[in-house]
Amino acid sequence: AEQTSEQKSAEVIAVDEALSRLAALDPRKSQIVELRYFGGLSVEESAELLGLSSRTIKREWRWARAWLYRELGEERSG
Repeated sequence: AEQTSEQKSAEVIAVDEALSRLAALDPRKSQIVELRYFGGLSVEESAELLGLSSRTIKREWRWARAWLYRELGEERSG
């Protein structure tokens, strides 16, 4: 089923609010999400920009994605 523009707007707001909560909880993970998801940077590019190892970026990216998935899932069901 197609989403209405109202549903899409609500999803954008939910994502923005979840990212704000993540930034308050862990600014570095929030920054990694912004670079990887919104900026389209690779793991290596993100690591170089932030002065971190690729392994750290991968680990924190996985954690942040799981956290956001859980947060957004709770908003849909709540």
